[in-house]
Amino acid sequence: MKRRAGEREKELKKKRLLEELGENRLPYMTPADDDFHQLWKTKYSKLIFRKSETVPEELHQMVQKGFLTLREHDCFFQDLVRIKGKDFLTPVSRILIGNPGCTYKYLNTRLFTVPWPTEGYDIKYCSPQIHDACKALIRLNDYLHIEAVKTLQGQNLCETKEIKDTTVIDREQSFATSLTERGSVSKDQSGVCVPEDDSISLKNRTSYNLTLLNYMDPLQMLYLKQEPYFGMGNMAVSWHHDENLVERSTVAVYSYSCEDSGVGESNEQELKGRDPAVWHVGLKVAWDIETPGLAIPLHQGDFYLMLDDLNMTHQHCVLAGLSPRFSSTHRVADCSRGTLEYIFGQCELALQNLQTDSDSMALSLKSLEAAVVKQVEEIHNEVEFEWLRQFWFQGKRYLKCTDWWLKPMAKLEEFWRKMEIMTSLVLSEVRKEQQIEEQRNETISCFLLVLKERQRLRKEWTVRCQSDAAESLPEDQKPECHPFWTDDDEYELEDTDSNGYSVYSNCLPSLAAPEA
Repeated sequence: MKRRAGEREKELKKKRLLEELGENRLPYMTPADDDFHQLWKTKYSKLIFRKSETVPEELHQMVQKGFLTLREHDCFFQDLVRIKGKDFLTPVSRILIGNPGCTYKYLNTRLFTVPWPTEGYDIKYCSPQIHDACKALIRLNDYLHIEAVKTLQGQNLCETKEIKDTTVIDREQSFATSLTERGSVSKDQSGVCVPEDDSISLKNRTSYNLTLLNYMDPLQMLYLKQEPYFGMGNMAVSWHHDENLVERSTVAVYSYSCEDSGVGESNEQELKGRDPAVWHVGLKVAWDIETPGLAIPLHQGDFYLMLDDLNMTHQHCVLAGLSPRFSSTHRVADCSRGTLEYIFGQCELALQNLQTDSDSMALSLKSLEAAVVKQVEEIHNEVEFEWLRQFWFQGKRYLKCTDWWLKPMAKLEEFWRKMEIMTSLVLSEVRKEQQIEEQRNETISCFLLVLKERQRLRKEWTVRCQSDAAESLPEDQKPECHPFWTDDDEYELEDTDSNGYSVYSNCLPSLAAPEA
């Protein structure tokens, strides 16, 4: 509900902004404009740009080879995302690579990391080439982490000097010199000492735990959205804030456009200084019509950092060029509710309320207290709709790279089946006449809402799996409506429907909430 309210608020802001603009367009600047660097310094100072020459050539080669390997093995996928109650295929194809057991959620879609090589984990890749590609990306991840720490240390030092000396030094005489100077600043200040608390904060805000890789060939797209506020041209990714991140954490983006692909300069009319043949990152102050936007060209091997609260106060988009492009977007994802360790812990908490009779092996519940029942059923929903159905909705895509997720998903499904039985046991108990009326009513009151939500979501996921968009996907990427019950399951419920779902929903009308 909170997310839906946020989406409605954003839509209203967008509508009001477009109405205020009418047929007009807001101004924006590129490096060709005289005031570009002053605007960058005053309004976009937390965007740090590095040209490809600042990155070691060996790393360029490893990473770019990795991109091409993943494309050759068909490891980039269009996501079927949920926006305002409708499913859409993303124009950009993606794959998530990162720490084993981590996930990243955006637009109501939970992506699961293809784990990069990690000590202590047995990860079997489908080919040595995919292993090497993932290894290259963790190397890039380490490099970008170090660069982000040095940059933040440098900014802290500069801020201290400015306060002390009340002197502001203009380091951005030109686009090229600003990049050179920024590179030298980070090298000179790599040994800056900072307080221990600040060091911990820097580490927490720059320790990237995953990267979301993107790929798009614009010439293969039938249609691309036009940028609506500034008239910047074709967008590969619309204006947005990155979701699901640790607060004030840095985002690092490495860009690789295939500029040797034979695509020449565009013959289209120039879009106010932006060459439509070249990829750009666009930035604007969120919901602001006074501040001009920025469009910064991205070439092979360039990278940029979005520091501190830039992702919260500003929005960014990706403006398509004409050549195919890869990017690796390194993030400190908020994994407080998005790791296997977390969800297994939730399952163990729920199953503490299930006991087995040592003689008959019959299953029963330890407690029927309303708070306990509610907690278990909410965890039941979380396992089913935030994990199992999210994973299988993406078909067998992850098997293109590794089978690593199959075992933990099987374990989660086993937990889910036990929780299904726990739901049936609650229903059996609340039907019994010997139940104390007050306790029974209290249990039903909190239980009913969770069950109704479960039934609603099951219907929604079933419809999503059968949608036209889902059917249009390649066979190995088509959604699977999973989990469900079969005749071969070790545990048995009294009844299941034609979809293999437990039919305790038939009891819902008779479990009306008691009158106040």
